[in-house]
Amino acid sequence: MGTSQTKAYRLLSRGSKGEAGRIAAVLREETVGGALLLVAAVAGLVWANSPWSDAYHAVRAFEFGPATLHLRLNTAAWAADGLLAIFFFVAGLELKREFIAGDLRRPRQAAVPVAAALGGVIVPAVIYLSLTMGTSTAKGWAIPTATDIAFALAVLAVAGRHLPSALRAFLLALAVVDDLVAIVIIAVFYTTHLTAPALLAALLPLAAFAVLVRRGVRAWWLLIPLAVATWALVHASGVHATVAGVLLAFAVPVRRAGAPASGSPTGGVTDLAGHFEHRFRPVSASVAVPVFAFLSAGVTLGGLDGVATALGDPVAIGVAAGLVIGKPVGVMAATWLVARFTRAELDAGLAWIDVLGLSVLAGMGFTVSLLIGELAFGAGTAAGRHVTIAVLAGSLTAAVLASVILRLRGRAYRRVRQAEEAEEAEEAEPGPAG
Repeated sequence: MGTSQTKAYRLLSRGSKGEAGRIAAVLREETVGGALLLVAAVAGLVWANSPWSDAYHAVRAFEFGPATLHLRLNTAAWAADGLLAIFFFVAGLELKREFIAGDLRRPRQAAVPVAAALGGVIVPAVIYLSLTMGTSTAKGWAIPTATDIAFALAVLAVAGRHLPSALRAFLLALAVVDDLVAIVIIAVFYTTHLTAPALLAALLPLAAFAVLVRRGVRAWWLLIPLAVATWALVHASGVHATVAGVLLAFAVPVRRAGAPASGSPTGGVTDLAGHFEHRFRPVSASVAVPVFAFLSAGVTLGGLDGVATALGDPVAIGVAAGLVIGKPVGVMAATWLVARFTRAELDAGLAWIDVLGLSVLAGMGFTVSLLIGELAFGAGTAAGRHVTIAVLAGSLTAAVLASVILRLRGRAYRRVRQAEEAEEAEEAEPGPAG
């Protein structure tokens, strides 16, 4: 009597060839962006602690822009509200492409990074709240829940050059879902006041933008004014303006893999989501995020005593512990639970230590963590300064720990690959002449 055997579901399996190529291109751009982000953050931190710190704070506080629609903002606010809208626009495009045209359109494959991202949000938030519950600082619970995609991918590019591509794709997907969760948290929990007429008015340029892109229109002189109008009205409504970036991204059509190129009833239009992502990702990675980092990382440390005082604050402890401990525990536990309840197995050649390395790397919160810190406590406040120091310390610790794990695993994968290549070369050699 024969036995039926179902094929085991594989966690972190290698994606399709086309998707792997696209992810490789994204990783290259984000790696460059991560390097620029690091340089910008260090520059801001050094300037803010130099004898010329007054000039740095003057740059941050310089106001410009029209007073209408509450757009008379200082430089730091323009970076957080304006430039980061570009970052979230690109993140929204990436998310939509992943779930409509990418490998994550399959529910089974999407379950792993989605669960990992949610676990990486819940556990850090619980750790933070356990240290601040009952105080006014509990409102910062979302600060350690974010993963900085640029920083994380930059570290992965350096420390994990020999890791399988499936692990890189997993980290990218996790970070993209993490960004979506972050923008939902910002919209729901960090909207202090809501002006309904402005929010309803934002639907008009957003709808016009959606109609045009659905018809395949690429003309910047039509689309950019509509996007700016949507952003300005969302900003005036009290909802954080970065939400506009995600809404605009979700309005852009995505062509499924293998589908005919079309973006309108008449057809003949290429994938607009890919076109916009190609145009705006360099702007996001090379300009928007580094400028924000430069203007946000410049916290006055006050020497070793000042750092020690800041890191002794329950707020800072909660943020750092959430990033260094909560993120790895949450991501790892969620991934293991998916495997446990779906009876899945890691793809051939992978090990749980690989997942641990990526889980630790997910603790590199920077861009969105700093943004939520400013929303929760305000820029320039004592709590805000402590949050910045904790985010920097926690992210640096996560980067070092993850680099150690990933380098060790990278060496192991390199030895395996070298052995396989030597074996293939030996088999390819012609035998002795008879």
